[in-house]
Amino acid sequence: MEWKVLKTEADYQKAVLRTMQIFNPEQNTPENDELELLLVLVKDYEDKHITIPELDPIEVIKLKMEERGLIAKDLEPIIGTKGHVSSVLSGKREITLKMAKKLREFFNLPAEIFMQSA
Repeated sequence: MEWKVLKTEADYQKAVLRTMQIFNPEQNTPENDELELLLVLVKDYEDKHITIPELDPIEVIKLKMEERGLIAKDLEPIIGTKGHVSSVLSGKREITLKMAKKLREFFNLPAEIFMQSA
């Protein structure tokens, strides 16, 4: 198939499907060239048409706590005293860079997620 700029959702879906079909081609083959072109086209379409919502860092922390069965006390080594944990989880206190680094390590998530409130 000759690929053009992706303008519709249907075009996008076809390109994504084809990308998955040829995802690991041999180097220096027509499939490799096609994959490189498809990746550019898909990225262009996504940049123009798909918006990724910003994550609320407090909601991410609460979700991760729920997933792991954690309580606020479990965050004291990361955030600080019981009062600090409570203030952060209620949104009254911002997450510091130091906290973001510790949260990143603890939850194995990018620190940028936790810095959005700052």
